[in-house]
Amino acid sequence: MAQFVAVPPERIEAASLQGLLEEFASRDGTDYGELEFTLADKVGQLLEQLRRGDLKILYDLDSQQWDLLPREEADLILHP
Repeated sequence: MAQFVAVPPERIEAASLQGLLEEFASRDGTDYGELEFTLADKVGQLLEQLRRGDLKILYDLDSQQWDLLPREEADLILHP
């Protein structure tokens, strides 16, 4: 079974966090609605959601992969 930990964004070096958010924002299937946004706009939106606590960064210790999840979904994984 996967073991996840939440990673506070302030614990990630700025350039690494930027790269993480850019990678997430450019994933196929990431939907921002009908409006078109630049990559910088998307990254800014994600960063703001992280700062508000609406999103969490989860890291899977087994697979050594990460993902961004809505707070409610992340909390269910972290505290089943």
